[in-house]
Amino acid sequence: MPKASDIKKNMAIEYDGKTYIVRDIERSVPQGRAGGSLYRMRMYDVVTDRKIDETFKDSDMLNLADLVRRPVMFSYADGEECVFMDNEDYTPYSLNKSSIEEELLFINEATAGIQIVLVDDVPVTLELPTNVELEVIETDPSIKGASATSRNKPAKLATGAIIQVPEHISTGDKIKVNVEERKFAGRAEK
Repeated sequence: MPKASDIKKNMAIEYDGKTYIVRDIERSVPQGRAGGSLYRMRMYDVVTDRKIDETFKDSDMLNLADLVRRPVMFSYADGEECVFMDNEDYTPYSLNKSSIEEELLFINEATAGIQIVLVDDVPVTLELPTNVELEVIETDPSIKGASATSRNKPAKLATGAIIQVPEHISTGDKIKVNVEERKFAGRAEK
């Protein structure tokens, strides 16, 4: 059983007899307390999608839920649903667009390394690789002689996400993006 301090985003935990996916964690250290940190977790019930916020002490023990991760590829969007195909047995899994809108900013049909998280065979969320490769579709013209360490400029990616990139990046370049930090992580290999 992990402590609250060991819980990471997108983990599934059992709490109050229900299974929750942890979507966000805020750590705080109260002043004048002789204890450790407090972890405020925003969690979603995997069955009802009801949101709750709970605060745990760093030493609180939490039960991890029994979940399965399957490698998938983004297949297509159908109305409010996004369909992902299992890479091994071709099972289609559907997730509601609103539940994965943050993740959708960083994936397309070519994105490798996506995993779908299943709880009791029900798809509940996506886990993305640390870095994804996406094409820049719109940015200011690159500046000749700009170094990789100079100032940044906004760039719109093929998925609609907007991130800051170095001035030497041009429209049409493929770049690596760190998904968790939403930051430029280098040029993609050609």
